[in-house]
Amino acid sequence: MELELRHLRVLCAIADAGSVGRAASDLGYSQPAMSTQLQRIERFFGQSLFERGVSGVRLTPYGWEVVTQARDVLARAEAIERRPAGGSARTRRILRVAATNSPVLSGMVVRVRSRLPDVSLTVSSVYASSQIVELLEAGEVDAAIAADYPGMELRHSAAVAHRGIVTEPTFVALSARHRLRHRPQVALDDLAEDAWFVTPDDGAGWPGVFYAACEAAGFSPVAVHEFLGDQLQLQNMIADGLGVSLVQATLRPTPDVLVKPLIGTPLWCRYVLAWRRDRVPDEVAETLFVSATAAYRELIAQSPHLRAWASRTWSVAGP
Repeated sequence: MELELRHLRVLCAIADAGSVGRAASDLGYSQPAMSTQLQRIERFFGQSLFERGVSGVRLTPYGWEVVTQARDVLARAEAIERRPAGGSARTRRILRVAATNSPVLSGMVVRVRSRLPDVSLTVSSVYASSQIVELLEAGEVDAAIAADYPGMELRHSAAVAHRGIVTEPTFVALSARHRLRHRPQVALDDLAEDAWFVTPDDGAGWPGVFYAACEAAGFSPVAVHEFLGDQLQLQNMIADGLGVSLVQATLRPTPDVLVKPLIGTPLWCRYVLAWRRDRVPDEVAETLFVSATAAYRELIAQSPHLRAWASRTWSVAGP
């Protein structure tokens, strides 16, 4: 067979849905037809693009590379299709997006570019979620990805709307040589004597929720390094045994770093899509949200420690 745009759309739909059946429904195919199509595509590439599991499918490393390039090709193709006659480019709307330190951002932007080729995104990195709300209220940005915590939900005026993307557990990163390296889960109080890397105040409840969890576990951290910088640098310091750190559950660890869940899941973080009602039409807000949730599903597919935690935490015996 020859590779066509419709084959690329099939791959992207399966990656976004995390299931051949759901992707078939989204595209109006039967599941057997979608499965057959996927088999033909994988034969074309000469290897599997997805790993099959009980709960659905996830991209293989090679599949992730193929789908990433497929999204770019589809975005370019859609841009060509929407170009008006006469060669003059259609006016593009600019959407100003602010984002805190969220792994969802990149995947969301890629998908929005594909789904809304007439919209040009400009992205600003803003650490504090409280500052993100201020920027939205002032009309300096149109949409944003912010973070909040259970019981400390994002507050704003009626000019701004928000919608939760995902509420995820907070995990801990430690050296591959750490004394607790063999444990599948770690109790927070077992780390009472460790030094901690802690990011600064985000105006939404962090690091207060961290210190409250430590107090509930019966200790106060003996040493705290305030750190806000490059993730690779942080992981290098953790790998060298200089401390441990609470991290996002989807963090991809370097070879000398382990990411483990905390027993009892004492800390959670919610990622939120927020937007100005007067600047972002409903259909654009929906596209932003769908793109963000699809990006997170892809992150889960690449996070074996998060999938293992979820299978233990939410496993339900079948019939």
